[in-house]
Amino acid sequence: MKTTRFLLTTLALLLILPAFAADDLSGAHDFDFEFGDWTVRHRVKRPGGEWIEFDGTSNTRPVLGGLGNVEDNIFHRPQGESRGLATRAYDPASATWAIWWIDSRVPHGALDPPVKGRFVNGVGLFYSDSVINGKTIRTRFTWSTITPTAARWEQAYSSDAGKTWETNWVMQFTRVRR
Repeated sequence: MKTTRFLLTTLALLLILPAFAADDLSGAHDFDFEFGDWTVRHRVKRPGGEWIEFDGTSNTRPVLGGLGNVEDNIFHRPQGESRGLATRAYDPASATWAIWWIDSRVPHGALDPPVKGRFVNGVGLFYSDSVINGKTIRTRFTWSTITPTAARWEQAYSSDAGKTWETNWVMQFTRVRR
C-alpha cells in the first residue's frame, strides 16, 4: 500500500511538474555572440564634456550552465591599465538578463544595482536606477550592430527618468581572428 501510494504520488508529481517548468529560455543565448576574444575601442565622455579614446581587450565565457557569462576587460587608459568585469545572469522566470559591473580601481566598492533587460530584434536594452553624487540617475546599456565579427555597446545616463539620454561611453568590439 505504501509503495503504491509513493508511486502514485511520484507519477502525479511528474505529470504536474512540466506545468511549473514553463520558464522562458528563449533569451538564454542572447549573449552567446560575445563568447571569445575581442579588441575594443573605447570612447568615454569626461565630466567636462571632452571625449577620450583608448584601446582594450575583452574575453567572454559562459558560466552557470549557459544561463550566465563573465566578460573580463583590460582597459589601456591614458592614465594606466585597469580591468573591469561584467557578470551577467539570465532569469528564465522573467526572461530577462541582469548585468553587474566590478571595476578593478575600486574592487571592494559597492555593486551598483544591476541593469536589467533583454534583446528585441537584435538590440539589447538594459536599465537600472541608482544614485550618483546624490542624484537619482537612470542608466541604459545598449547592445547593437551585432555581427559574427563586431558589436557595439553604449552606456547612457538620464537625470529625468528616461526622457532624455546622454551617452557617456561607447565600446566598439572587433573579434580577434584565430
